Amino acid sequence: MPRLHGSITVFAAASLSGSFTTIARQFEQAHSGVTVVFDFGASSTLATQIDQGAPADVFASAAPKNMDTVVMAGNALAALTFAVNRLEIAVPPANPAHIARLADLAAPRVKVALCQQQVPCGATAQSVFDNAKITVKPVTLEADVKSTLAKVTLGEVDAAVVYVTDVQAAGTKVVGIRIPDDVNASTAYSIARLTGSANPDLAAAFVGYVTSPAGRSVLSAAGFDTPR
Repeated sequence: MPRLHGSITVFAAASLSGSFTTIARQFEQAHSGVTVVFDFGASSTLATQIDQGAPADVFASAAPKNMDTVVMAGNALAALTFAVNRLEIAVPPANPAHIARLADLAAPRVKVALCQQQVPCGATAQSVFDNAKITVKPVTLEADVKSTLAKVTLGEVDAAVVYVTDVQAAGTKVVGIRIPDDVNASTAYSIARLTGSANPDLAAAFVGYVTSPAGRSVLSAAGFDTPR
């Protein structure tokens, strides 16, 4: 492999911000002189930006369909599935609405924040509600999972449906309420080098690091499941 140098820009799902920042730090330490720059956001938005020509080197998506649009447009090489995430209810530490189970989110008095429907965390949440046969009417629909969780930490809502990893990363700022396995839903994360990369060797090396045991260790510690 040629000596790695320069920098790459990685477009990644907002729910990957903590773990990918750690992975990038380790990657940079392992390869002196390289830099990884991130643009975190909703996978659907990032996919659209890539297909519209936004300069980037790697794409990590929180839902296969968003990666598929980029691959089918010829803007990414074959994608690799590297992690799986499940949903959880996040409430403020005091839990003022006394939420104890998923069905409580359907109560008219409960203020709920969700991701927008086109965003992976929003689409996955709807699958959970469909599985549980409940109707949840959110008071706000947010652009990505981080802004959805922020509504809870700021005390603006009684609950949000976010990823297990986001609840874990928030620490004492929120309390997580488990969603039963028989109605819960998950989303698979995939990563690919983009065909328009200005630094393809470095981009490929970063993808390799994310999917390596070192990368998987960071993801596992953050609460992600390993793909089967």
